[in-house]
Formats: sequence, C-alpha cells, structure tokens
Amino acid sequence: MPLLTLDKISLSFGMHPLLDGASLIIEPGERVCLLGRNGEGKSTLLKIVKGDITPENGVVRLEEGAVLSVLPQNLPSEDSRTAYEVVASAFPETGELLAQFHQLSQQADEASLNKMMVVQERLEALDGWRLDQKVTTILAQYGVEPDRALNTLSGGWQRRVLLAKALVAEPDVLLLDEPTNHLDVPAIAWLEEALSQFRGAMLFVSHDRAFIRRMATRVVELDRGQLVSFSATYDKYLELKEKALEEEERQNALFDKRLKQEEAWIRQGIKARRTRNMGRVRHLKAMREEHRQRRVRGGIASFAVEEAARSGKLVAEAKHADFAYPGQAPVIRDLDLTVLRGDKIGLVGENGTGKTTLVRLLLGELEPSSGSIRLGTNLKVAYFDQLRGELDLDKNALDNLSEGREFIEINGQSKHVLGYLQEFLFTPERARSPVSVFSGGERARLLLAKLFSKPANILVLDEPTNDLDVETLELLEEQVSEFKGTVLVISHDREFLDNVVTDVIFLDGTGVAREYVGGYTDWRRQGGVFPSEATGNRPDKQDKRGKEKVVTEPAKPEEGAAKPSLKPKPVKLSYKLKLELEQLPGKIEQLETRVAALQEEISAPEFYSRAPEEVAHTLEALNEAETELETVIERWMELEEQAAQ
Repeated sequence: MPLLTLDKISLSFGMHPLLDGASLIIEPGERVCLLGRNGEGKSTLLKIVKGDITPENGVVRLEEGAVLSVLPQNLPSEDSRTAYEVVASAFPETGELLAQFHQLSQQADEASLNKMMVVQERLEALDGWRLDQKVTTILAQYGVEPDRALNTLSGGWQRRVLLAKALVAEPDVLLLDEPTNHLDVPAIAWLEEALSQFRGAMLFVSHDRAFIRRMATRVVELDRGQLVSFSATYDKYLELKEKALEEEERQNALFDKRLKQEEAWIRQGIKARRTRNMGRVRHLKAMREEHRQRRVRGGIASFAVEEAARSGKLVAEAKHADFAYPGQAPVIRDLDLTVLRGDKIGLVGENGTGKTTLVRLLLGELEPSSGSIRLGTNLKVAYFDQLRGELDLDKNALDNLSEGREFIEINGQSKHVLGYLQEFLFTPERARSPVSVFSGGERARLLLAKLFSKPANILVLDEPTNDLDVETLELLEEQVSEFKGTVLVISHDREFLDNVVTDVIFLDGTGVAREYVGGYTDWRRQGGVFPSEATGNRPDKQDKRGKEKVVTEPAKPEEGAAKPSLKPKPVKLSYKLKLELEQLPGKIEQLETRVAALQEEISAPEFYSRAPEEVAHTLEALNEAETELETVIERWMELEEQAAQ
C-alpha cells in the first residue's frame, strides 16, 4: 500500500500553473529524488506535502498512522537551545517537559527540586522516560554532546542535530530540501551514510549529483506542472530524459505540420469554403486550442564569460607566507605556492580551515603577517559570492545588472540588458521583479549574469553550485573549463571539482596548504583525508580553531652515538607480500566480473519493478563491490611500486 499519494494536485501563482494536475505515489523504502529547473515549484511541492500550503485542487494522502518528518533546508541562524532540547522538541508536549526536567536536574535549590517532581509525575503519565532514552540514544549514535548549544556548532554538526530531531520520531516518510547546501565534504559523506541506514521512504530535492547517485532509487522530475517518474538511477534517468525530449520534439513538429496544412485548407477560395467539411473545421479549432495550451519547455541558459585582456604569466607567488588575524593562531602557515595564468585550482577543506582567507591573500586583499606574496600584472577579478552579497534585494534584476546602462558589451558585442538577462532565463516580466522574491536558484543565475558581464581574467567561485539546477550547472562547468584565464574554486561539490579543476589545494585546519595534481577524486586517490575522518568525526575530538598546536622537538642523539643514515635502505617484498601480489590480478578479475554482472542486472528495464528491499539490496551490493574493487586495485598498485623499487 502506498505511503504517500499526491492525486491531481494543482496550484497557480502566475500565468501558468505551478502544478497542473500533478500526481505521485511513493512506496515504503523508496528514496525518491525530485528534480526540476529553478522556479518549477519543487520546494512548493514539498510544502504541500508537509501541509504548509493547501493546493487549489487535488488530494494529498498519507497512509493512516504514518509519521512524516522534515529535514529543513536552512540552518537556524541563532538558536541557543541545547542539542538535547532541539531533538526532544520532536515530541511537542513531552519534549518540552523533558527539556524542563533536564534543566531543573542541573539546579540544586529546593524550588527547582519541587518543580522537578511535578514535571516528573507528568512525564511518567506520558511515558516520557522512554522518549528520553530515544533522544539520548540518537544523540550518542550521532556523536553529539547533549548539552552543546546549537549556535556553537558548525553547519555540519547543526545538520546532525536536525537530522536526529527528524529521525527520533521514527518517521515513515522523510522530506529533505537541498540537504547538502553549505556543508563541507565530510559532513556530506556522514549525511549520506546516516540516510543510507534509514529504512523509511525519502522524498528529497537536490542538485548535488554525487549525492543523488548515492541516495536515489528513483528520479521524479517536475516539468511544466507535471510530475514524470523515471524508475531508474540518476545516470539512466539522464539517458531516458534525453530520449523523451527528442520524442516530444518530434511529435510537436508533426503536430505543427498538420496544423499548418489545416490552416492552409481553411483559407482556400470562396467556392471551397462553401462546401467545406464542418467536422474538419471543428477539428481545426480543437487543434488551435491544443497548440495554444501547449507549455513549451523553457530554453536552456546560454551565457559566456566576458574575458578581459590577458594577465601576466604569473598571477601570484607566495614564499614562506603566514597569515593570522589579530589575537588568533595563524590561519595560513609557511605557504609556498605559484599560481600561473590558466591554472584552475580547487580549494578543499572543512569549513573554517581558511579557504576564503587563502584566496584573499592570493588576490592581494590581505597582507601576509610574514613572508611575501608577489602579484602579477593586469589582474581583473570577478568574484562569485556564496552569500549573494553582491545583489541588492530591494532592486529588481534589471537594476541590479544594468547599473544605469541600457546596453552592455560582452566579448565585443553590444547587447541590450533585457536580452542579456533572457540568456539567463529571465523573462522581461521576471527581470522587473524584486530580487527579494527570487528563489535561491534565480538569485544564483542573476549573480552569474552580473559576474559574467564584467571583463575578467581571474574567476573566483565561492560555492557556485548551491541552488543551481543541473542544466545551468553543466553549462557553468563548460564555460569555466573553456575560460582561458585563471580560476579559483571553493566548492564542496565533488563532481564539479572533478569536471573543472586541474589542481587541488587542501587545507587541513592547522594552517598547512598542500597542492595535488587533478580533481577531488585524484586527491582522494593520492591519500587525501579530512582531519575529522581521522578523529572519528566527534565534536569533542576536533581541533579547536584559534589554539596553537604544541609541537614537540625530536630528541637529540647522545654524543658519540652513530648518526642515522639519511638514505633509506631498499625494502624487499617478503614471501607473504609476493604471494599477495601474485593473487591480486585474479581477485581484480573476479570483482570486475561481479561489478559488470550487477550493473547489467540493474540496467534491465524490469529491475525497478521488483520489491524495494530487493532493489536496495542489489544497489548496496554494487556499491560494496565497486568500493572493494577500487581498494584491491590501489593495493595492487602499491605492491607493484614496492616490487619495482
């Protein structure tokens, strides 16, 4: 029996209905990704499911007795409640009593003890101690200290607390809206792992392609007011969607050809009109109405970067550069780095490790505390701010971009401002709307329009992928890849980094910046590890920012003792390692065969019609086999290198 049913939902906000008789069924255990272009109404649909918005027509049905929970998109800006209080608030009355008891138990005065006894009696009547145990257990499971105030935690840890609140009630359906926004990679990896263990149904909106590939068992697209379901993985969905659009275009072309023929017939001479077939006339009227009602799929964003004159070959050179904010420990230590024209560098690190500070140093906005940073010549910088701070929310899109101009120059070509905005999918009506009513994706597109309208030979992109739909994201990747200038990218989108950058700079949180060749996956393959992964990812084990780490000097050898040789002795492979090396090719072949078999099984058309448990089990088996294959190959390469030495 379906857990959640949306039956012919309709809702209008403008000229075209946002939802036009949209229907959807979600079964137990499914993880459904809701995709669609910016402004199509994905967040609105989630609000309808939650009950925050009532549709004009249609019915939302949740199975009787089923529990629905929500992981909100936005993190609380200022919430001084403890983690325990936040999670306990999932049970309204009982949670408030538990929070009161928790606070009173830490006070020793008689009045508090008397109040605590009253609260305790009420809790016992409501079976509150069982819920208290559930709250305590899930916080321990997620490694969160119950007494930590929410506003003292990083975004990733706040997300843990909010997920604990969503799951402590043991929901049957979980709603998530852009859950990876503003999270660093370790937090995203933790979230993926936590959600993969959730056995209920999920409906989530995301544009993080790596996250979608890991989580989704089905893709549903919101397109022109309709919900179209693809019982397939994300990559298969992309293939099926392309074929569906080609078929739609072919059918529309055939219809338009028939309509043109009928229009020519109705305009024949007087004699022909007197004897025309009235049934055919009625059919023509119906065709005209069908053509008028057709909702054409919106165009794809089309834009290019306005490139300035080339910078000098050297963009920035740092030698033994340190930087520290007043009264704090160094954020950057002993930086040696050369950035040349044409480099595309991705900055990777957990939140708070100094990525933005490093960019500002390399651009000359900050002076190093010690050491030196030499800047190149003719540097023209365009900066994409993740907080959208470049936009005036009280102005409309036209005024934000034009700055008093009617025409702008893009690569030597003069364009009207309205025409330029249409390339970023803003209609003239939308371009005159205040930015304050724009969705996150529309604000991101407007900031890109403003960014690319100014000549630049250095692009700085700070979390550019947040809120962008997949089509705009792919076009951005293409433009950045073709950009002949220098690019500095701060991003936690693993696929975007792999597709765009040629080098990765990793900041480990101690001020050290290390450079690696390749993208995010290449950095991982070269042994890249986040500090929180090594510390078990617990808040009490994380390095405290702003505190100096104590470095002990190595013990000096006694006088007369033999000095250790600086030249490493060659290490031969032991018999055991030789045997392992000989056996690994066979193991690799077995794993490759298993992966190929599972991939073939999953790509079968009838695969997703199986029981959800069987589908989830097979997908998990493929993930485990691919992970094991990668591990075995890395081990084989390691032993081969040792044998060669």
